[in-house]
Amino acid sequence: MQVRDGMTPLVLSIGPSHTLRAAARLMSQRGVGAAIVIDPDGHGPGIVTERDLLNAVGADQDPDRELVADHLTREVVLAAPGWSLEEAAVAMIQGGFRHLLVVERGEMTGILSLRDVVRCWTSDGAICPVPETVAVG
Repeated sequence: MQVRDGMTPLVLSIGPSHTLRAAARLMSQRGVGAAIVIDPDGHGPGIVTERDLLNAVGADQDPDRELVADHLTREVVLAAPGWSLEEAAVAMIQGGFRHLLVVERGEMTGILSLRDVVRCWTSDGAICPVPETVAVG
């Protein structure tokens, strides 16, 4: 399977001047773990994740005053839709992150999360059965 088979084409994007609370609210409403940060000054896309929000709150920073611009990752790894899911998983593991922006011909076409990769692999036929003791539902 390829990245295009697992990616989510609808990406939550926010601006760098959003507060952390506003970002958290939007992420929660959409049920996503990351938002793409589009900087109108042209510094390229960034990403803010639930981990970034957790780290800020854990450091006693005020989510109503702190801006996304001060908590985002600007060095984002880009994936091509034609990458294999294995290539994407390796990039995430080696980089220590859980989201890849998917770009084709210079345009953002989606986002791929580690959860998406697992979903694809398990629906494609997991290599081992899931024990009933851990199965949900």
